[in-house]
Amino acid sequence: MNRVEIDFTRPGKPTDNAFIESFNGRVRQECLNENWFLSLEDAGEKVEAWRQEYNNERPHSGLGQLTPARFAQAQKTGAVAAG
Repeated sequence: MNRVEIDFTRPGKPTDNAFIESFNGRVRQECLNENWFLSLEDAGEKVEAWRQEYNNERPHSGLGQLTPARFAQAQKTGAVAAG
């Protein structure tokens, strides 16, 4: 069990979770607005391709120029600290 607790942002208060709001904006700008989806299957393939690129190929400044996948791997081994 991951001990995840669901918590909702208050209406009209997107700054309650600025990280997810930033991510949502990035998904919309870089993936959803850039693609024309022909079917649900096509949408799934294009979104998955974007997710793979985002997590495995593109370095993030907030993670010390590591990809999220490499950052997570380094955290497991204790090799790096965040930003």
